[in-house]
Amino acid sequence: MNAKGCAAINRVARTLALAAGLLICAPAPVWAQADTVALRDDIPLTYVVKKGDTLWDISALYLQEPWLWPKLWDSNPQVDNPHLIYPGDILALRWENGVPRLGLANRGEVKLSPSLRSEALDVAIPPIPRDEIDPFLRGNRVISPGEFERLPYLIAGDSGRLLSGLGDKVYGRGPMDVKERTYGVVRKGALITDPLTGEVLGQQVTDIGSVSLLTPPSTPIDDLAIKELEVTRTVEEARIGDRLLAVEAGIVDAYFQPKAPNTVISNGYMVAVDGGVTQIGQMDIVTINRGQREGLGVGDVLAIYQTGDVVKDPVTGDSVALPDVRAGVVMIFAAYEKASYGLVLSASRPLSVGDKVKNP
Repeated sequence: MNAKGCAAINRVARTLALAAGLLICAPAPVWAQADTVALRDDIPLTYVVKKGDTLWDISALYLQEPWLWPKLWDSNPQVDNPHLIYPGDILALRWENGVPRLGLANRGEVKLSPSLRSEALDVAIPPIPRDEIDPFLRGNRVISPGEFERLPYLIAGDSGRLLSGLGDKVYGRGPMDVKERTYGVVRKGALITDPLTGEVLGQQVTDIGSVSLLTPPSTPIDDLAIKELEVTRTVEEARIGDRLLAVEAGIVDAYFQPKAPNTVISNGYMVAVDGGVTQIGQMDIVTINRGQREGLGVGDVLAIYQTGDVVKDPVTGDSVALPDVRAGVVMIFAAYEKASYGLVLSASRPLSVGDKVKNP
């Protein structure tokens, strides 16, 4: 939007905002009420939805805090279901009683055919896509400290094999429930520890594959009895001594809905990053030293802060620590008892393990 257009909007917006005490489309928008949102500079009045967009992307064009996107769409009967927004649709920004609303101005090209919108779940615009997250969730999981050693394990392969692949028969021992027919084959990963207290927060396990229990469901199984299994999925060959972990129920929601945490998160840090890299950027997956115990849940958004530099005061000569600098945003997509996995949604500077996470 050019300066003349923004000035025209300001004149109208200021008139609407007198009663609410709001300032819209100003260089640094500030909203007086807690349930309103702050707009970015030079916001577009209309936007054509493109393939690959998410509501997070679109809201980031308009909002200083994209995780507040539901407030931009709230009480909008034209787009009450965000999953029904499609590429080619034209969105328009308007104000209702001084509050910004992003609405559907016009549908894209519509062809009258039996297949109209038949691929809604595939092409509709989501808040946060799962493409970056699902592969990680399939391959990583956090269990309680000490739980790994109590898991059932592979004791032998068929015909004395040390390594077993797809379709091979293997034998397990340990506590298994005949009602659980599928188990993941896992291997011990890194311990997650709190950088401040040293507390062990969890044990990461990595995915090796899956096995199916061949013993009939009606057969009672003693913990020490040998169980017959078949390898049904492999990431790599299973080894003797690999552990067996009951498969978690899948997540039903197709998309993650970013939101603010319901509680104050203190002393939060990024303690590890997927892939063993040294720097962290947008769409990287990180481990955080806070979880369900502290009130974190799936979809919670945290701001990432980096410790401020220490400078020398030119007048007093003292060493002075500058304030922490906000450097990004991370969304929790898997929360365990004492630790969580998060996806970095934005990063304004290179991030690293040890950076702080706080309420946005």
